Amino acid sequence: MNLLKKFLSYIIIYFFNSFPIKKNKVFMFSYYGSQYGCNPKYITEYVLQQDASKFDIVWAFNNPEAHNIPPKIRKVKVMSIKYFYELCTSKIIITNFRTTDLFVKRKSQYYIQTWHSSMRLKQIEKDAEATLPEHYVKMAKHDSKKCDLLISGCENSTDIFRRSYWYDGKIFKHGTPRNDLLFGERSGCNLVKRKLNLSVNTKVLLYAPTFRGKNDTSVYDLDYPQLRQSLTQRFGGEWTIIVKFHPHLLSLKDEQMGEGVINVTEYSDIQELLFISDALITDYSSLMFDYAITKRPCFLYVPDLKEYMMKDRKLYFNVEELPFVKAASNHELTKRIEKFEENHYQDELKLFLEKIGSYEQGQASEQVVNQMEGICFSEKGGEVYEAI
Repeated sequence: MNLLKKFLSYIIIYFFNSFPIKKNKVFMFSYYGSQYGCNPKYITEYVLQQDASKFDIVWAFNNPEAHNIPPKIRKVKVMSIKYFYELCTSKIIITNFRTTDLFVKRKSQYYIQTWHSSMRLKQIEKDAEATLPEHYVKMAKHDSKKCDLLISGCENSTDIFRRSYWYDGKIFKHGTPRNDLLFGERSGCNLVKRKLNLSVNTKVLLYAPTFRGKNDTSVYDLDYPQLRQSLTQRFGGEWTIIVKFHPHLLSLKDEQMGEGVINVTEYSDIQELLFISDALITDYSSLMFDYAITKRPCFLYVPDLKEYMMKDRKLYFNVEELPFVKAASNHELTKRIEKFEENHYQDELKLFLEKIGSYEQGQASEQVVNQMEGICFSEKGGEVYEAI
């Protein structure tokens, strides 16, 4: 952003910061306005299910016309005049990523930071400071000073946040709103399957690999026909593989995958894809920790494990010690699937979830909305209860 545009933005912000705050207005955005998703979406959906009139919810998007959202939600375009007005006059601001210095928080506003994962594999923030751009570190430190409440999915994440987030405020230990869906009845899968033109009877494997430097896609070399055959041999049924590449690889959205394999890279809500999946294959994505809640099979396809650990950011866990089934080649992956031991996997998963101290119970959105009601409507204007 050039200096003139930034200067004009500050003038607009300070003008609107003199306007009254609407006590029930909630301002939401996800990944800097790129999507209707993640934790802010599931908090919004819970509000709409309970009492849509209670809160005035505004979502900010880079391209509002591209997003079909519930009609009771208002949309604004990021960096527009209306965007700044809504942001400056909202009582609560909820996001899943760092805010920039163009969010000049007012004293009576309340900022809830949901972050964008229940737990991380790669080190974050202060733990990874040496690998982060200087401008990001500066922004992150400033953002943490504005934050009033930070949502955590497990005790492990709480410890990381306390140590590395440049934040000493309240941490909300009630799980991750976007993971509430994973506790839902499987009958709800049919609606998502219909969106993807999938048969309601097909079994689904989600393949969701992480991004590699220099857009390297050479490690995305799954043998899909053999994989489908192995899944059927071990688990029965007809299988469809859905493939979701990282958002940085949208150029691959039209790549054809072959029979029984569907490219869903453009599908915005990864939680819905996890929800309908009977098994998951990933590599270094924190999705594995969300998916652990389902207790369904998760496989890590990591042919570049040694290289990745040498070149990329340091990890919080030794990949070899994670409870998920690991493979370094297509041959090894198919054999691991065919010999998958359910009881052993469940035992390992249980020990892992106990070790990390998971808070997930499927009620995180409800807990956050209770907090929001206390902030907006209590006589003291504070929380319903203290976060720990």
